[in-house]
Amino acid sequence: MTFGQLAGIIAAIAFLILVVFLCRVLGKLVKTVSQLTQTLNTLTEDADDISNQVEKLLGKTNTLMADINEKSQKVEPLFDTIVDLSESVSDLNEASRNMASKITESAKDSSKMKKASTLFSVGKHAIGAVNKAKSKKK
Repeated sequence: MTFGQLAGIIAAIAFLILVVFLCRVLGKLVKTVSQLTQTLNTLTEDADDISNQVEKLLGKTNTLMADINEKSQKVEPLFDTIVDLSESVSDLNEASRNMASKITESAKDSSKMKKASTLFSVGKHAIGAVNKAKSKKK
């Protein structure tokens, strides 16, 4: 066996080892791609299920929002009435304060009048007593 033949045999063995190694790698790669395909199929099914559930949820939400809008339109006059009532109560409170203020002023004026009347009465009696005393002296 010559040196060239020995080199050829070594090259053939090395190529055979390379082919076996590549076959194992390709086998693992095929297995990985198969698992990846299975995972993608599962994810696609799950995404479809989620999409269907979201679509149903959005349909129910739209129905609920329509119901809420309808009921809020029925309740809106009640709130308008409440606003009007609160304005009326505010006006009534203001009128009550004004009336209380006028009553207080009137009571103060009445108190002054009572004092003046009492003073006038005392003065009248005093003048009457002075006149009586003068008439007795005469």
